[in-house]
Amino acid sequence: MQDSGSSSQRKRPRPLVLDVHVPAESRSYPVLIGRGMLSRIGTELRQRLGGANSVALITDANVARLHGAAARSALEAHGFQVVPIVVPAGEAHKNMPSLLGVLEQMISGGLGRRDAVVALGGGVIGDLSGLAAALFMRGIPIVQVPTSLLAQVDASVGGKVAVDLPGAKNMVGVFHFPLFVAIDPEVLSSLPDRELAQGLAEMLKHALLFSGDHLEQLLGRADAIYARDVDVITPLVATSVGLKAACIGRDPWEQGEAGKGRVLLNLGHTMAHAIEAASNYEVPHGDAVALGLRAAARVSELKGVAEPGLEPMVTQALARLRLPQDLDAWLVGDRGAAVERALAVDKKRVGGTVSYVALARVGEPLVLPLTPREILGLLRQRAQMPAE
Repeated sequence: MQDSGSSSQRKRPRPLVLDVHVPAESRSYPVLIGRGMLSRIGTELRQRLGGANSVALITDANVARLHGAAARSALEAHGFQVVPIVVPAGEAHKNMPSLLGVLEQMISGGLGRRDAVVALGGGVIGDLSGLAAALFMRGIPIVQVPTSLLAQVDASVGGKVAVDLPGAKNMVGVFHFPLFVAIDPEVLSSLPDRELAQGLAEMLKHALLFSGDHLEQLLGRADAIYARDVDVITPLVATSVGLKAACIGRDPWEQGEAGKGRVLLNLGHTMAHAIEAASNYEVPHGDAVALGLRAAARVSELKGVAEPGLEPMVTQALARLRLPQDLDAWLVGDRGAAVERALAVDKKRVGGTVSYVALARVGEPLVLPLTPREILGLLRQRAQMPAE
């Protein structure tokens, strides 16, 4: 008798399917979450795009080494001719030269209007590949296959794709919704702890915005997440994606009324993007978001929209999830000046003010119109207070 409990014989469960509703133009798309989804991308793509012949498989050098062969095999098994495109890893390469290089390789690889792009990697690859797909021949389908926790719960879901300009993050981009998203929690086993933490920052953001229950589960299972327990990670990822998807479905194009639409997903991101730019993108996105969440809690308290205690609670949550908490280091000296310059070119500014997402309490976000000077003034006000 065969050992039905062995990993080689265990039948994989059917993937969990979340439907992200994008009302405009009937652009609803599924997010497929489950063990072994990487091996199913060819099956899922052929079902949805039967007439395609070629696929541009875009990834970075690190992910290509870990998962490139498996992804290519899954696509070729269903008759797709794969055009592999490998770019250098890192946010520093999410730029216009890289975008033009990818487009040139898609042209030389013979892709046509009936073909598709598969983005295999983290948020940088998802953004770069999505924008390339949106621009190539005025738009071909994109499939997002995120391999980092950050990309699984954030960049791959939502349809925002972009590249950076010098000193300005995500300044050149469009909305290009995916044909589907394939999330395989098993690929997280190869991530270092620090990379895993980047995704936990975005999951914490979703919890603070929308769900006290998710916050409790996330903090209570932090050790199991770092132990790469797939049975724990999978439902937590699904919950986080579901929370973001519900927000996106109400406002897919980020045109909703202030405080009620997709803009809420920018909680922590005003300061995060400024810190990233000020560091020349040496600070990873999740670390920057962590500091931005603490900043949002501080501003919320000092503006009187939240009761005292929100910042300490957020700081403790960051510590539990092994995320950075030293916001004040980015408020003074050369770093503070660089952050101030970056805030001045924030994409969300209107007439000199930024739509700054704050919290009244967990699950109750709101938007405050603040100038960059007001934001930094509030943050520095507490940073300059003597310790008791």
